[in-house]
Amino acid sequence: MIVSVASGKGGTGKTLVATSLAVSLGKQVQILDCDVEEPNVHVLLRPTIVRSNPVCIPVPVVDKGKCNFCGKCAEACAYKAIAVLPETVLVFPELCHGCGACSYLCPERAISEEGREMGLVEIGHSGEIDVVQGKLNVGEAMPTPVIREVKRLIDKTKTALLDASPGTSCPVVEAIRDSDFCLLVTEPTPFGFHDLTLAVDMVKALGIPCGVVLNRAGSSYDRVEGYCLEKDIPLLMRIPLDMEIARLYSKGITLVQGMPEWRAQFLELFQTIEGIVAEHQQVRT
Repeated sequence: MIVSVASGKGGTGKTLVATSLAVSLGKQVQILDCDVEEPNVHVLLRPTIVRSNPVCIPVPVVDKGKCNFCGKCAEACAYKAIAVLPETVLVFPELCHGCGACSYLCPERAISEEGREMGLVEIGHSGEIDVVQGKLNVGEAMPTPVIREVKRLIDKTKTALLDASPGTSCPVVEAIRDSDFCLLVTEPTPFGFHDLTLAVDMVKALGIPCGVVLNRAGSSYDRVEGYCLEKDIPLLMRIPLDMEIARLYSKGITLVQGMPEWRAQFLELFQTIEGIVAEHQQVRT
């Protein structure tokens, strides 16, 4: 089963929830950090990295001896990564999405491709937990190829927990796509509520069942709980606003490791998710 953990905004405690769920489940669990622009699962789990693979995308290389400067490559490129002038061709690798249209459509076969490294994927373990994390190179604008490489390493024999980046943009969609369930972590604030509604719309558009974890619960702002009730979205867990939890997080300690009494609640959370997924699959069939 693939469970993605997402949030409409940053700072809601998404990684705290993902890592505590992983630690609670222990064996046969794989956690994949798909927040490749700012991965932080390693801060809490401190994995031992055993392998690192570069992530590359193919970018065009033009043989100007063969090129007749017809401009068909530039016409085909939706991202303006290649420009044809009267006597030269300019390639902008940082804009290239690696689709291969330019080389495929070149009538003179003047375009070949070479790999451009965008980041890397690290594979390791933290005790019994398998850990995969992606890292986008500084200055790169496209995290999705790195996210795809992280997801390519999903072990279907284990429970896979995907820690997505915050928000509702393309990297998040790429991360949670094909998940069996999406756990949305939010907080009882106006910003948390607003961005939760966007995240729910995104998840529903992808056809993925979801539930909510309310972190820092206990304030007088109750619109999040009212919204979940109105939209029939299960509110699966409440984590209180607690200074001790904040101290644990600041020290890089998961909630379950620092406060073992939470393990039972995270195991119950996972059992509830399993039940929702089973019901959803039954309805679909």
